[in-house]
Amino acid sequence: MGEQRTQVLVVGGGLGGVAAALAAVEAGAEVVLVGEGPWIGGQLTSQAVPLDEHPWVEQFGVTARYRRLRDGIRGYYRAHYPLTAEARARRHLNPGASRVSALSHEPRVALAVLEAMLAPLRSAGRLEVLLDHVPDAALCDADRVHAVHLRARASGCERVVWADRVLDATETGELLPLCGAEYVTGFESRETTGEPHAPAEAQPLNMQPVTACFAIDHLEGEDHTIDRPAHYGEWKAGRRDGWPEGQLSLLAPDPRSGVPTRRTLTPNPPGDPALIGPDLADPELDRALWLFRRIAARGNFAPGAYGSDITLVNWPQNDYWLGPVFEVPAEQAARDALAARELSLCLLHWLQTEAPRPDGGTGWSGLRLRADVVGDTTDGLAAALYIREARRIQAERTIAEQDIAADIRGTHGALSYTDTVGIGAYRIDLHPSTGGDPYIDIPCCPFQIPLGALLPVRIENLLAAAKNIGTTHITNGAYRLHPVEWNIGEAAGQLAAFSVRTGVPPRAIRSDPLRLAAFQAELSEAGVQLRWPDVRAY
Repeated sequence: MGEQRTQVLVVGGGLGGVAAALAAVEAGAEVVLVGEGPWIGGQLTSQAVPLDEHPWVEQFGVTARYRRLRDGIRGYYRAHYPLTAEARARRHLNPGASRVSALSHEPRVALAVLEAMLAPLRSAGRLEVLLDHVPDAALCDADRVHAVHLRARASGCERVVWADRVLDATETGELLPLCGAEYVTGFESRETTGEPHAPAEAQPLNMQPVTACFAIDHLEGEDHTIDRPAHYGEWKAGRRDGWPEGQLSLLAPDPRSGVPTRRTLTPNPPGDPALIGPDLADPELDRALWLFRRIAARGNFAPGAYGSDITLVNWPQNDYWLGPVFEVPAEQAARDALAARELSLCLLHWLQTEAPRPDGGTGWSGLRLRADVVGDTTDGLAAALYIREARRIQAERTIAEQDIAADIRGTHGALSYTDTVGIGAYRIDLHPSTGGDPYIDIPCCPFQIPLGALLPVRIENLLAAAKNIGTTHITNGAYRLHPVEWNIGEAAGQLAAFSVRTGVPPRAIRSDPLRLAAFQAELSEAGVQLRWPDVRAY
């Protein structure tokens, strides 16, 4: 078994982990970054979810490093893809011209840009990246994590990494139980949080659904129908409140009203990609499913470069809500993870064979699963499940619904924190849950990220660096999106480096006004925006 030492250990290679590693190294620390799979980037890459952002993203409201990521994605297309002259000249190039994102793109492009951002730090010997490694134990003493035991998934080889500061940036907060950290899962009780939408009693296994996303294109006149999945009939016959025609249908609940609403599917619709873009205040944002999460609009590229658009399927119809995929026995978690993937294949088979077409026919047999776009997986789906909700630390500061919800805060805006380490904005967006709850989708004020939400209540050198911060089940619905997870990771990485350099524990930095001010000044210098200008909820 190998052993090594580093100043900062970041476990988890998603957006939060990458941002944390970048920030910590650029602030002077030596870092080891551990990725669970072969791709870094998490929800942006291996989970195949293009950027979900707020309406002001092109002007303000994200960190400088996050803007480097966005600019790098556009630059990669301009450098390597056969864009039309019009698309190439477009300042705010949106390769997919989707309805949900101002920058929709193929996962491999984001992966290439993220790897390029890390490359000089790796070459300089200041950052080591361990891919396809998972944590399976932690060496702890009282209120401190000394080391994390890692295992290579393919070979089974083991190593121990000793570190001064340890960051959990995993998708499910899987380091927390290994370290003995206090944490919560699922829905807290109303008595605990005071939240209007919380239940009377805690429901730890009532979580947001996971989704096995996938990419498709459409080739007219060809037949790419997949085999009928084993449980297709069960999903076709099943009914749930709000789904009068079942989950394999185009009739699905509207997230804001809960009313069953008909969607449409029109592969490769005509239209100028420059005229299609996100209007996040539009309640009909998700009606046209092909355009909703399109990642390659063929009209943006030279004639013949793309035989079809490419769109990502991350729709209400393939949200898997029958059970959580963590915090349950391993066999059960694995069973539900496989079932989530099968649901997506059932949806694809239904689209290919039974979905109603505008011309009165049924099925689009030309829909083709694009495994190559999402990582060359054997089943054709994204390599990793899209995880919306993780274990969450019991934090020095927990963000509750009444801190950010627009119907509570009104014109006052979200609660302001003296220990702010960044900002974010998104609706409080919870999908139908594993406990049977319908959508919760309500307006949210643009908010701050308090440093106290990154700090566990007890362990001194462990930091939350992704979706595992001190939110509730409800506020996680707003804090889980791409730019917020990135900002959380950046703040955690910057804090870890600041703490190592000064020799002051993270908790003592927050509790000392002078040290906190010095740290916040360092964040500002690095391009982290700590407060919003005067903007409104949406």
